[in-house]
Amino acid sequence: MELDKHKIPQATAKRLPLYYRFINNLHSQGKLRVSSKELSEAVKVDSATIRRDFSYFGALGKKGYGYNVEYLLSFFRKTLDQDETTKVALIGVGNLGTAFLHYNFTKNNNTKIEVAFEASEDKVGQEVGGVPIKHIDSLEDEIDDIAVAILTVPSSVAQGITDRLVEAGISGILNFTPARITVPDTVRVHHIDLAVELQALVYFLKHYPLENGDNEA
Repeated sequence: MELDKHKIPQATAKRLPLYYRFINNLHSQGKLRVSSKELSEAVKVDSATIRRDFSYFGALGKKGYGYNVEYLLSFFRKTLDQDETTKVALIGVGNLGTAFLHYNFTKNNNTKIEVAFEASEDKVGQEVGGVPIKHIDSLEDEIDDIAVAILTVPSSVAQGITDRLVEAGISGILNFTPARITVPDTVRVHHIDLAVELQALVYFLKHYPLENGDNEA
């Protein structure tokens, strides 16, 4: 089924992996069908939003029946390219980077950190979570077939490393540094600043009391 991705809101696209994970869990449990209410309670997204998200992809369910779990699983697997593995490079093996290597997206079969890069000589040559750690100087020689990078380096070197990644052909960067890196229009960056997220959480706790189970912002 061909989809016009330009008509699908980015907010909807960001929720698709969340839906896929829950549906995959249901399938593993032998469930045959699921309602939008059950989905809503599990993923903490209201039923109306789920129905609207699903409507962008046509008739995925039937009124009064709900959604066929096996069909949804097959649909989202294809939509999210779950049959293709995306190789990822990790740049910076500090505390956060090391945690990523131990985790290595074990619940996400189509994403895997293949190689990590670090400037500290005492870490180069080691393996963490089965992932080899290379020296940052060899970056360009080691990522020929890698399209995505996770950035967990000090802010002071983030832009310089980013420029090298772009030059080497990286097309997507998950930036965990506070630096707001600049990239060409052909490269997508998602910024995740843990300090900002924590400050936002504290602000919401103080100024937006929870009502009617609305516990996500």
